Amino acid sequence: MIRSIQVARIGAFIALSATTALAQQRPPIRQLGTVSAKSSETFTNVTSVRALANGSVLVNDVSGRRVIMFDPTLGKFTVIADSTSATANAYGGRTGSLIAYRGDSSIFVDPSSVSMLVIDPNGKVARVVAIPRAEDAGAIGGLVGNAAFDASGRLVYRAGLRFGFGGGGARTIVGPGAGGLPQFPEPPDSAFVLRVDLATRKLDTVGVIRTPKIKMEVKTDDRGGMNVSTLINPLPVVDDWVVTSDGSIAFVRGKDYHVDFVNPDGTKVTAAKIPFDWQRMTDEDKVAFIDSVKAARERLGANAPNPVTGAPLAGGGGGGTPNVQIFIGPGGPGGGPGGGPGGAAPRPGAGQPQFNFIPPNELPDYKPPFFVGSLRADTEGNIWVRTIPTAAIAGGPVYDVINGKGELIDRVQIPTGRTIVGFGPKGTVLLVNRDGTTATLEKATVR
Repeated sequence: MIRSIQVARIGAFIALSATTALAQQRPPIRQLGTVSAKSSETFTNVTSVRALANGSVLVNDVSGRRVIMFDPTLGKFTVIADSTSATANAYGGRTGSLIAYRGDSSIFVDPSSVSMLVIDPNGKVARVVAIPRAEDAGAIGGLVGNAAFDASGRLVYRAGLRFGFGGGGARTIVGPGAGGLPQFPEPPDSAFVLRVDLATRKLDTVGVIRTPKIKMEVKTDDRGGMNVSTLINPLPVVDDWVVTSDGSIAFVRGKDYHVDFVNPDGTKVTAAKIPFDWQRMTDEDKVAFIDSVKAARERLGANAPNPVTGAPLAGGGGGGTPNVQIFIGPGGPGGGPGGGPGGAAPRPGAGQPQFNFIPPNELPDYKPPFFVGSLRADTEGNIWVRTIPTAAIAGGPVYDVINGKGELIDRVQIPTGRTIVGFGPKGTVLLVNRDGTTATLEKATVR
């Protein structure tokens, strides 16, 4: 009898193990569909796009400080807002953001004027409205998240820091510290995701995400000058969030790779863990990774990202080259001064900020699945996550496609040098193709 029970338990364990292994299998990697259109117009940095039902595409060209509208072929464009007198709509001196609004209308957030331009489907500015909370202008208009509207028309965005290098432009210095040197407050390793009603200005917190941890050090040199150093973790374990096409808010957790949903009806659902090829990092791996990041930065030289703005440094999208992003500026990529992370860096005395990396032994023991800013929502309710490669894969970056239940349903590889910046109607995807210091926009099919 006992033997029969033992055999039954062993059989059940084998069956459970087989079921679990089957459930953990990842879909095979497939290639993205054919590129159908390319822009001849070039950019330096495109952070967001807005595809319309007729195939036209709005582009937020942050480096060129302009918003333009391409026709469906990406061949012709119209300038909607810029920093010259060419249009009546000014693109301010700080980074703005482009957000999908009702129907085919869009909103361009201008932190400089603390206003939002409502753009109609024809590319005309229909009206200008005030940002619901002036103190959050930089957070809504900056580069700290995927600001969007939920199913109830409330604006969802990541809150900015309220101290240090932001918070209305104030620079908080706590000190004096050891040796009379000032002490700078370290930014927290988490951030709130907020939701505000444009009509009532009612604000609530919808979730919390884990953000890159930044350390600040202040030292004196041999001439008595002061040097401020920021220690960067080039491989942070973080969370990210996105609003899906049905208005749900999805929080993708980097520690164990699962999705927490806040549904349109207010219910909250925690999905199962997403299968991922977790790669353990030995001490040697950590040293090699830090060395590769340093080498990548040195290789870029003058083309290295601006450490004040928080622009990421990305090394290879696949293959054997490490996929690296360096988050520079408190809390990762940030907006402009006065609006949270990534504002103007401190300049105590004549010292300039220096950017170094944490010791290799402080890197995580396992490679995280993604970096900040790796999420995009398509028009079918799915979340696309640009994953960090854990094995040598020839070609470009690979995206995990996660459905509205938090299940991994597809894995798609895009061409080398490309990044997905948005999705359009009829199964189209919008890509930025970077070639050195310039980039172009491309339109392709999902399949």
